[in-house]
Amino acid sequence: MTSLRVRAAAAFTIAACLLAGCSNSSDSGSGDGGSEAGGTYTIWDPYPQFDATSDWVKLLTKCGTDAGVTVERTGYDTTDLTNKALLAAQQDNSPDVLIVDNPVVSTLADAGVLTTTDELKVDTSAVEPNLLAAGQIGGKTYGIPIGANTLALYYNKAVLDKAGVDPASIKDWAGLTAALEKVKATGKKGITFSAIGTEEGSFQFLPWFWGSGADLTQLDSPQGVAALALWTDWLKKGYAPNSVLNNTQTTSWQEFATGDFAFSENGTWQLANAKKTGFEYGIIPIPSQAGGTAPAPTGGEFVTAPVQSTTDRYAVTEKLISCLSSSDNAYTTDTTLSYIAATEAVQQKQVTENAELKVWVDAVKAAKGRTSDDLGTKYPKISQPMWTAFQAALSGSKSPQQALTDAQTTAAAATK
Repeated sequence: MTSLRVRAAAAFTIAACLLAGCSNSSDSGSGDGGSEAGGTYTIWDPYPQFDATSDWVKLLTKCGTDAGVTVERTGYDTTDLTNKALLAAQQDNSPDVLIVDNPVVSTLADAGVLTTTDELKVDTSAVEPNLLAAGQIGGKTYGIPIGANTLALYYNKAVLDKAGVDPASIKDWAGLTAALEKVKATGKKGITFSAIGTEEGSFQFLPWFWGSGADLTQLDSPQGVAALALWTDWLKKGYAPNSVLNNTQTTSWQEFATGDFAFSENGTWQLANAKKTGFEYGIIPIPSQAGGTAPAPTGGEFVTAPVQSTTDRYAVTEKLISCLSSSDNAYTTDTTLSYIAATEAVQQKQVTENAELKVWVDAVKAAKGRTSDDLGTKYPKISQPMWTAFQAALSGSKSPQQALTDAQTTAAAATK
């Protein structure tokens, strides 16, 4: 276990960089018992908002009962959970099941904290490949997604009607920019988003970056520069407010909720709030530059199994994970968390029950993980220079080209 402890300690330095603002005690480790015949199994999750009376905790308890064991669950804040998971690994005191934000999986896997799904014998065959990819590093899979959220464009129907804009006609960047121009001409505001200098800002920039055809390994490609020029031009022309430089996804949503904006780039987690705005709204996919749906980053958690000092616990752990990710349970959980399911069968059930989710299912199908393409722990070393670049360009201190050229130099040095 010495090697694992050293690697887990080293992982502390990058864990904080991976925490996006797109998903919302007792320090018990692997507990007693240790065999299939009873015992206590521990589960840590990032949902402290759910108490023992919630459907989520009731599901955890039921999965334990079905497996013949007692489940001891602790909910942590997302940031706290990552640090506690790394510390527990150093102390050989990891929980049996760990549910973490998807970009953190590569950090924990690289630190030697997680088992693979092959070792645990977890069936991932039904999971959508683009969602599973967020948990894959070096050809191995380290967990199964509990569901996913992503980004799209909410719109205010009254604002667009006044501007004579049909949202269904917006298929590419040119169409969106033309719509923003018409909205501004009516005295209303165009689009709000989060360009804050954190991972949250990178999360919101990626649909435009990827939608240009750019790749994270070359930030200053012509495609990447075009994506940043799009955002920069919107600010220069008054189509987007300067407040985006400091906006979180929450404050950006609050701007949209005033009723003054035509569009808001935001996620599935705002659906309940959208119903409270008091105005008629709709949702369209984020368009790519040339047309079609842009790949947006996936949010959401993976159900993983930390390494234990003895493997005789893994059979029960597999039962717990299979229970949590089963079709019936996944539907209930994803509804509770405002997530889109990770399998096509459950996605279809979600759309049947709520047609409004169709646009989100389509967005998730086009989405990709931030650590996908085998970037793994290189991603945060690229993301930080990227958010530094768009902050510089949007504030006017650098041109999009210069900002991304500098960012690429920094990223290349950090990922050697």
